[in-house]
Amino acid sequence: MTSPSKRKFLVVADDTPEFQAALRFACRRARSTGGHVALLRVIEPEYFEHWSGVREEIERQAREEAEAVLQKSAEFVQAETGLPPEFLIKHAENVRAALREVIGCDPAIKILVLAAAVGGRGPGPLVASLAKEGVKWGDRKVPVTLVPGDLTDEEIADLA
Repeated sequence: MTSPSKRKFLVVADDTPEFQAALRFACRRARSTGGHVALLRVIEPEYFEHWSGVREEIERQAREEAEAVLQKSAEFVQAETGLPPEFLIKHAENVRAALREVIGCDPAIKILVLAAAVGGRGPGPLVASLAKEGVKWGDRKVPVTLVPGDLTDEEIADLA
């Protein structure tokens, strides 16, 4: 656990290719500013009205998969920053709802780092949502750093 005064850079750990750019940028910024990286993995609901045992098994598998994704990124974060990341796994209707909850509950989160999609797919659904609906998270306003998803390591090193 980090000290309350340490600035956290929050990164949404999803399955998009641009996640790696956001993670690399957040690690560089955390290292250069004495901060810490927090990784958020969101588990969106599976809709199974029948057979609660099946639903529980699906939820258990989703949690295991989330932990595996975060653990895979943890080695990189540790190597880049010298500190292990904070893992945040949230069950939520969508990523925006999870962000609202996480940011609203943790005043140490100072910056949300996102990467824009590349290749003409638009900026990505979360970035588009932020552009449309704004960046207020409950009672808090947290700056969002938007990183081009195709930045090279050298470009990230230069910018962060």
